[in-house]
Amino acid sequence: MNQDTIQGHWKQLSGQIKQHWGKLTDDDLKVAEGNAEYLSGKLQERYGIARGEAEKQVKAFEKTLRH
Repeated sequence: MNQDTIQGHWKQLSGQIKQHWGKLTDDDLKVAEGNAEYLSGKLQERYGIARGEAEKQVKAFEKTLRH
């Protein structure tokens, strides 16, 4: 799924994202609005993980959406 598709379906995807990463708030997701870079940054902040790991998790999540 490409970035434009993610942004277009953000409201539907935000529920799945909250299930996957429960520490993210509604405000986090509202501000992110499909921005994978912002989402990675919030994962770093909320979960105390390295940037590379956060980006890896976001990419892995995006791959699950393709199926």
